[in-house]
Order: sequence, then C-alpha cells, then structure tokens
Amino acid sequence: MSAENDGQRFDRLPETADERTVEGRATRAEVIDWWTERFGLAADHFSDHTFWEKGAGKIWAFADDIDSPARVEGLGMTFLRTRQEHWKPTTDAVQRFGADATRNIVVLDAADAQAFLRGETTTPGWDGDWGYLIAAHEIAGAVEPIGVGLYVHDEFRSQMPKGRQREL
Repeated sequence: MSAENDGQRFDRLPETADERTVEGRATRAEVIDWWTERFGLAADHFSDHTFWEKGAGKIWAFADDIDSPARVEGLGMTFLRTRQEHWKPTTDAVQRFGADATRNIVVLDAADAQAFLRGETTTPGWDGDWGYLIAAHEIAGAVEPIGVGLYVHDEFRSQMPKGRQREL
C-alpha cells in the first residue's frame, strides 16, 4: 500500500490502526465496528468481504480479494463515506446488508416510503438516534431496507440519490 491517497486507484483498508500508512484512512476494524455499533450487524457478516478506499473516504466492499493497490474503475459496491464528520452508509450498502440490521431502522408506512423514494423529507415519529438511519418498509410480511435517511430535528431527510428517486 502506498503512503499517500490516490483517487485513481483502490487501496485495501489496513486491518488495524497499527497497520495504517495513509493518514485519515479508515481501517477494516473501524468500518466493521461502525456497522455493528450503528446498525447491530454481526461482525462476521462482513467476513467474506475486503474493503477498499478510492478517493478521500470513499469505501468500497468487494466479495473477493485481489492484490493492492488496484487501478480499476470499480471494485464491488460503494459502501461507506468516511473522512467527514459523520460516516454515511451508501444506498447500495443499506439495500445489500440492511435487512439483517437490528438497530437504527425507521420502518416507514406506505405514504412515507413513497415520499422517501421521491427524495422528500418526512416526519415518521422516530424516537431513536439522530444521524444516518436505514429507511425500510414492510413488503410481503418482511421489513426491507430501501435506503439511507438523515434524521435531525424530528425530520427524516431522504438521501435517495437523484438518479434512483421514483414516483410510485
């Protein structure tokens, strides 16, 4: 791994802070701890994945392994944004891993789920943590994650990417 961040290549995250060579780069342990603490996912949920940074704080999850660094355009799925005040999970990551979350999930009724998918702010009456939460909706008897929302000041702000917003 190089001792500097390069936005044109993927570098594998170091396992621990002791192995970190790029200042500010998250570690595999920190990423997994964040997901387990924030959303209640078991740490072994990510045992088959490697984690990579491309750019400043853009973390990708890859269900395989290759040599590091890697000069490719994409590697697995975008997973998490770090190097900002509050880490933010991606819509892809929440849709892929969020079904097994046990904490910080806002289950939206039909009207709020439709508004969320349009990119709108809702007021679902959440009585939990502020910050980035998993937005979900009950479909066919199961709670399914639909995206990421930011809950602040009694508002749940949809973080659905513009290109994925839908009118249902």
